[in-house]
Amino acid sequence: MSAHGEAAARVFDRGLLRLRRARAAARGDRVTFLCDEVAQRLAERLGDFRRTFPVVLDLGCGNGALGRLLPRHLGVERLLSADLGTIPHAAPPGLSLVADEEMLPFAAESLDAVVSVMALHWVNDLPGTLAQIRWSLKPDGLFLAAFPGGDTLHELRGALLRAELEVTGGASPRVSPFVDLRDAAALLQRAGMALPVADVDRLTVTYAEPLQLLADLRAMGETSALISRGRPLSRAVLGRASEIYLQEYGDRQGRIAASFDILFLAGWKPHESQQTPSPRGSGKIDLASVLGRSKRT
Repeated sequence: MSAHGEAAARVFDRGLLRLRRARAAARGDRVTFLCDEVAQRLAERLGDFRRTFPVVLDLGCGNGALGRLLPRHLGVERLLSADLGTIPHAAPPGLSLVADEEMLPFAAESLDAVVSVMALHWVNDLPGTLAQIRWSLKPDGLFLAAFPGGDTLHELRGALLRAELEVTGGASPRVSPFVDLRDAAALLQRAGMALPVADVDRLTVTYAEPLQLLADLRAMGETSALISRGRPLSRAVLGRASEIYLQEYGDRQGRIAASFDILFLAGWKPHESQQTPSPRGSGKIDLASVLGRSKRT
């Protein structure tokens, strides 16, 4: 059951995701460029805050990139690095633990900030997870996260769908569904976060061929973990999907593009010191006079 008392639909196989994350962490050739870039962008946003956060949770810490980038002026005294899979040896100093984002083990009002990079797109019950984060934050505590959403990998999704329909006459979902920007903002409000903000950055990565993209996703631990993912793709389907990808999304140099829409979410645990909107009807400015219009009687 979710924190809202509703049964959350299970879309992702969390056990399979844990296995793939652990395998990716153990690889000597693990691909981290996407996580590193998103961590850098989130750290830059953290740098805009002129206050301290003594106890910080890096939720879904992955390779520990974000923890190593936390700005010094944030006053972090204790960093908690938590991940669903194996905690990497390169994790920054602090307490490291294996923890499921859907069942957080932290006490009420125990954290000054929760930050997360490239993890929450795999959560089945995102509203429930956001509610648990809010519960764990101290009053006026910060939540800041970044994860794929929107039209991420729409090129790959379209190529695989069309190829499988052509070759087999039917198709199964091959790319995970993603939260769009509008829904992300609404989820923050639903979880009771104050001052919610959501925006998106598009990152475009180019490859010599689609199979290189699939290899990178595998090395990141980011291949599909859908419960209803269907049978493994045949060589015929993969070959046709590569042809379609090159035809539809190839450039003049014969390279293909892969889009990653990264959603950035920010919100605060409510506190009386925070700014609040003025009550409706409390304005003191006559809009008609500002616009140079006469009042209607």
